[in-house]
Amino acid sequence: MSATAYMRRCLDLAEIASLAGDTPVGALIVRGDEVVAEGIERTRAALDPSAHAEVEAIRQACRRLATLDLRGCSLYSTVEPCVLCGYAIRRSGVAHVVYGAPAGQAGACTSSYAILADRDLDGWPPVPEVTGGVLADECLAALRRRPSLGR
Repeated sequence: MSATAYMRRCLDLAEIASLAGDTPVGALIVRGDEVVAEGIERTRAALDPSAHAEVEAIRQACRRLATLDLRGCSLYSTVEPCVLCGYAIRRSGVAHVVYGAPAGQAGACTSSYAILADRDLDGWPPVPEVTGGVLADECLAALRRRPSLGR
């Protein structure tokens, strides 16, 4: 599948999160051509500030693959991962991050807290390859359909 096809699935997941009353964010973990995990934003539903779509997908992928090592996997998300998600992505060794809409001041790729670009973290897995802007307009539109009360 293509990055666009994976992002369309993320948009479907974002709609599920929105219908459940959460911020419309969806994420996938892909290894090779296989989707190994999906995540939706669940911070409000779970009363858990760490239940971001990306973290939920990482948790599911680690359980499914029975490892904390996600090297060789790609993460797709409708929005640029935040710093919290960036930490989980780096620690798990995800090799490639693909996102739709930028996250602004909280972004783990483009903000002053760009943990996904920091090459000076000794003993950490390497920085992932990052591709931004995939279906960006559609991802931004999904975020704007439901006002966020803080991700």
